[in-house]
Amino acid sequence: MATLVLTTVGGLAGGPIGAALGGMLGQAVDRNVLFRPKGRHGPRLNDLAVQTSRYGQPIPRLFGRMRVAGHVIWATDLVERRERQGGSKGQPAMTRYSYSASVAVALSARAIRGVGRIWADGNLLRGAAGDWKVPVQFRLHLGSEDQAADPLIASAEGGENAPAHRGIAYAVFEDLPLEAFGNRIPSLTFEVIADDEPVPAATIAQALAPAVIASMPGDEAAMLPIDGFSAYGDSVRSVIETLAEVAGAWFVPIGDRVAMRGDPAPTRMLAAGAGQRRIAPPARAPHAMTVSHYDPARDWQAGVQRAARPGALGPAMSIDLAAALPAERARAVAETMLARTSSARATRRIVTDIAAVDVLPGSVVSLSGEAGAWRVRSAEIERFAVTIELVALPPPVVALPAASGRVLRQVDVPAGQTIVHVAELPAMMGEGAGPTIAVVAAGSTPHWRRAMIHHSIDDGASWTAAGATPAAGTIGTIVAAASAAPATLVDRRTVIEVSLAHDGMMLTSMDAAGLDRGGNLALVGDELLQFGSVEQVGAGRWRLSDLWRGRFGTTPALLAPGDRFVILEREAMLRILPLTGAGGTVRVMARGVGDEQGVEAAVRLTGAASLPLAPVHLSADIREGALALRWRRRSRVDWWWRDHVDVPLGEEREAYEVTVTTAIASHIVVTAVPYVTVPLSALNGAPLRAAVRQIGSLGASSPATLTLGDDE
Repeated sequence: MATLVLTTVGGLAGGPIGAALGGMLGQAVDRNVLFRPKGRHGPRLNDLAVQTSRYGQPIPRLFGRMRVAGHVIWATDLVERRERQGGSKGQPAMTRYSYSASVAVALSARAIRGVGRIWADGNLLRGAAGDWKVPVQFRLHLGSEDQAADPLIASAEGGENAPAHRGIAYAVFEDLPLEAFGNRIPSLTFEVIADDEPVPAATIAQALAPAVIASMPGDEAAMLPIDGFSAYGDSVRSVIETLAEVAGAWFVPIGDRVAMRGDPAPTRMLAAGAGQRRIAPPARAPHAMTVSHYDPARDWQAGVQRAARPGALGPAMSIDLAAALPAERARAVAETMLARTSSARATRRIVTDIAAVDVLPGSVVSLSGEAGAWRVRSAEIERFAVTIELVALPPPVVALPAASGRVLRQVDVPAGQTIVHVAELPAMMGEGAGPTIAVVAAGSTPHWRRAMIHHSIDDGASWTAAGATPAAGTIGTIVAAASAAPATLVDRRTVIEVSLAHDGMMLTSMDAAGLDRGGNLALVGDELLQFGSVEQVGAGRWRLSDLWRGRFGTTPALLAPGDRFVILEREAMLRILPLTGAGGTVRVMARGVGDEQGVEAAVRLTGAASLPLAPVHLSADIREGALALRWRRRSRVDWWWRDHVDVPLGEEREAYEVTVTTAIASHIVVTAVPYVTVPLSALNGAPLRAAVRQIGSLGASSPATLTLGDDE
């Protein structure tokens, strides 16, 4: 707090009361401050909700658990980073700019236990479990009297110029990414845990002003546990008056100190005697009381409770309480304050003998022959007579139900661990040549969002940033073995059962037209296949049927339990173009917000996208002393038979290498047409095996083979 000097609470904390005997003792506790009708009073709630950075702004002392914005006490300029993307396959390069900043935020001028959730621009940045929703470097200084300066601030400002901010709890964000916040420092709010348990009102008052007694045995109001409280304002007096309002209490002098009291039971009976009785007009008392507070059920955001007297003529009052109160308690505060302002219309002034010299302001008394209780507002002693001013107290307020209203909380679930798969894909959908590495990542929970990807072509000696995954993919594993099947027919016999990474992943059926457009394409093991029908058989368990096997030149294979299952969708794939060719290994490391360390995967390049496909329909015929071989080429450029005549070559020239093996030698022929004739006399023996490879611009395909003699 900016001011830690307790001003006189009704003039009662200045010294021993007995020293003033023989003169006039004017002791007034509330001086009509607590219950005087006003339009609005109390610290404004938005003082805690809006982040500021101004010299002279008081830093609150927090108690219990509160949500505050804090004050920015240090920040760096924006740091710009450039990342060049693209620029291959004839595509223009793009330079992407990103920004970050480091910032320190003061939270409390009192030591705290820790910080729970953190919001940035109203969106959850840190969950209740301590999990971050975006990558963040964060340090918290708890506000001890011996804490050291933050290392980042010390590095930036110099050790001799970096304050340790001892006694102030503050948070430091280092290199906070600003892309999600419009490249500006967001408005941050923190769930500050200043104490492990709710703190009694009197304990808070005593912590702020030693003249206040911390405990009053048996007084439930003074010992009322408060979930959270923010002590700040122009004076300590205004703060402890707010505490009294929250607790439904007032102050009573005890020696040279004061104590908080809220028990309305009279402790003494006085004779009414001579005096004055006054009742203020009804219009002087408010007809409604509105209490604004912080509601724990609303994630410590502002809540409002209202009490009203139907038919009353007075003004409406409102008060902002910088306290965290359940809706029921805030409603009780409103009802109690309204009842007291209404009953305070009735005042009494009585004169009694010196026997009442020990009746002090704040005491609760009753009058002989009259019902009800009265609070002593002031007591004056003059010529052995005691003049006492009284204000009527209302009967106990009946607790009424209250609700916090509709609460729309943000989902707060840990993002889970990253699962990443990497594969070399053949050219698909009319794409050109060149090695294409597809990275698909997801999380172990539905709340995983993305991961940052780096790749290495030198076995991890160096890593290159590849950006972030665009969206969570659909990933799982094969549950039961499945046999291979021809790629030329729809496989209606095989059923593949898969287990997805979490229950939030879904699969859908698709008709033949949708499959022909490339839908439901999955990487299963090393085979690309498509599926037409799906059936959910359990949580995260699916059966796939109506399979199109061996898609885009891959080989139908026997599927084993544990083989990967990855849906290939453009919006979920990150493509990287490593500067390495066939035979090289590419390692990929993914790191999401839920990963303490990076998750790695690797793929060995085979040239699937840059090398020709193996020829098909290889046949052999021996006649007239010669071996005639014929085959059909395939194209990796276009997978659709668009003109019903031929498919694009996809290479600079058409060429094939034919190898015919005998028992004693091999005969190699290079040809530019899909057939060849080899005289048997040139083979030096009976042919046993033939292999045909297409020669492409970047290398040869895998061979199409035929064992000779089987078909003859």
